[in-house]
Amino acid sequence: MTAPPPPLGSHAAQFAHVRAWVFDLDNTLYPPEARLFDQIEVKMTAWVMNTLRVDRAEADRLRKHYWATYGTTLAGLMQEHGVDPGPYLTEVHDISLDHLERDDLLAAHIRALPGTRIVYTNGSAPYAERVLEARGLGNLFDAVFGVEHAGFRPKPERDAFETVFARAEIAPDRGAMFEDDPRNLAAPHAMGMQTILVAPAPVPVPHIHHHTDDLRSFLGALSANP
Repeated sequence: MTAPPPPLGSHAAQFAHVRAWVFDLDNTLYPPEARLFDQIEVKMTAWVMNTLRVDRAEADRLRKHYWATYGTTLAGLMQEHGVDPGPYLTEVHDISLDHLERDDLLAAHIRALPGTRIVYTNGSAPYAERVLEARGLGNLFDAVFGVEHAGFRPKPERDAFETVFARAEIAPDRGAMFEDDPRNLAAPHAMGMQTILVAPAPVPVPHIHHHTDDLRSFLGALSANP
């Protein structure tokens, strides 16, 4: 088994060339403890039940199948059932953000990053913008991209990354990607990006360069070690 990545201090120099900083949203720019996706999953299951006229157990089975096969529930619904993505995205992201807290220190560390800063999520851009505002991270990013900006093709598809990076006018070989889903770092790694898994535990696979369970501290260390 591949050993876990060594501590950040031994890697800080690997970010000296980075001028494009790409952040996933859910469980990356807010902590998993916020459990926003629990709300989203309830709404996704209800959507599958109502649209396909199946019971909850079958809806949960289908969602797992879509996620494993296509990358997202939406991608599976579009591919296998021709679902209109617009109403789906509006419905499943209509959740409460009341318990999200501002993180001014994280905001300061993101603001200090040199170059272009974007958010790229498999959710919708309007939802991402709401979350960023609730976290005190609004107006820090040059652009916010949702799945709609990739023609509704989801991460981890390489074509989706290429479409978004082209729209953002960033060079992957001068970029870094922060993600909580290891699958979504394979394509950025292949494109030459520094890849950072933001998750409670490391995943020892070759396409992940770095791991952190504390994005704020990770970015703070980069700022302190240019």
